[in-house]
Amino acid sequence: MSETVLELKGVAKTYLRGLPGEVRVLSDLDLTVARGEVVALVAPSGAGKSTLLHIAGLLDTADTGTVAIGGKVMTGLSDRARTAARRQDVGFIYQFHHLLPEFSAEENIVLPQLANGVARAAADARARDLLARVGVGHRADHRPAELSGGEQQRVAFCRALANRPKLLLADEPTGNLDPGTAEQVFDALMELVRETGLSALIATHNMELAERMDRVVRLEAGHLA
Repeated sequence: MSETVLELKGVAKTYLRGLPGEVRVLSDLDLTVARGEVVALVAPSGAGKSTLLHIAGLLDTADTGTVAIGGKVMTGLSDRARTAARRQDVGFIYQFHHLLPEFSAEENIVLPQLANGVARAAADARARDLLARVGVGHRADHRPAELSGGEQQRVAFCRALANRPKLLLADEPTGNLDPGTAEQVFDALMELVRETGLSALIATHNMELAERMDRVVRLEAGHLA
């Protein structure tokens, strides 16, 4: 039986947005992602996919239900414990790379490792290895402003994987790129995920990319179809 890396059970989330009052975003939602599985999350704009990813990645809390990562229930943990679990177990990729502009590509991947207690030499080696895997090793010393959009997003992928997380969460990771670049960057991401045996939940509007993943789930009216 496959190990379950992410498990959401009975997750619900409601926001208060003035008139007309409460907006139910997620409702009694269940989802599992197995070890090494790459799941596409497809949803219309405003359907709650970012909320789902934030709850799965411990950036937000559900009103009801539980979240487990690597078999450990994360619901009810203190803020300190949630931060530690997020740093060690979860990697995030967003539509915009959010790289630190004053640091080089390599330094952007080294910094989260140093924050996690990794020695500098090991962090440098890990960063260079990851950059080489996605084809931008020769750009290690360049700052984000000196990189193309596709190169910046590849560096962001490497940063997300720097601390060897159990789970990768990505919110429209190629949504800010032109179609040709998006295809190349997605190929690099999938190769990196497959090589490392990561589990991943990737939100995308691109059905061609979604269908290349192991499974597609659709978020509609707060439920997964």
